[in-house]
Amino acid sequence: MEATVTVPALEIRELAKRFGEKIAVNGISLDVPTGSCFGLVGPNGAGKTTTLSMATGLLRPDAGHVRIAGVDVWQHPTEAKQLVGVLADGVKLFDRLTGEQLITYTGLLGGLDRETVARRCADLLAMLDLNAAAQTLVVDYSAGMTKKIALACALVHAPRLLVLDEPFESVDPVSAANIRDILQSFVRGGGTVIVSSHSMDLVERMCDHVAVIAAGRVLAAGSVSEVRGSSTLEERFVELVGGRAHVEGPSWLSRS
Repeated sequence: MEATVTVPALEIRELAKRFGEKIAVNGISLDVPTGSCFGLVGPNGAGKTTTLSMATGLLRPDAGHVRIAGVDVWQHPTEAKQLVGVLADGVKLFDRLTGEQLITYTGLLGGLDRETVARRCADLLAMLDLNAAAQTLVVDYSAGMTKKIALACALVHAPRLLVLDEPFESVDPVSAANIRDILQSFVRGGGTVIVSSHSMDLVERMCDHVAVIAAGRVLAAGSVSEVRGSSTLEERFVELVGGRAHVEGPSWLSRS
């Protein structure tokens, strides 16, 4: 009897992107296992956001290819984008709509019928504690509420892969805990989550796989236990990336 071969939720091969003289992504290859919570970590300017933008069809790569559940993102973009939900860092929302209108618009744009959109919109608003703000314009939302409504839009079409770029930035601890519960439930239900974050503690607690990237290259990838070894993920990250300076502050900062 032949073993069943599981197609990766996301397959990246030799992905590259240059902006003028700057090489942002330099031949990155990664496999994100189906059903995993995968952390993508790296210093500022490492190429995380550029990589995720190319992986989800938001930015065309200079070289390489990407497949979501076996579907080539750039050869079959419509089919691939139906499989993925994206919370992109810094991407402008249609913030002159109310929260309810924004989720509804996103669901209809994704091809859902109005009845399904209405039902899912109500579920998402309740789940993310946004019922009280449902009729408020998104432009008047706090930074944390904006993150939550963007997550609702990423979830409304029930994607197989969820790609989140800094999803917990500006989110209060209670909301962050609720979002983690939602994502863990999504993974238990057979979905796959990719989280890009600067918080090593969060990635270590939440993710089962992780990749460390710097200067547009993968420095380490695998299960969290494999990558961190006998140290913490933060210690391993600093060891791989380098740049830590053990220096004392200037004398005028000392009170003793």
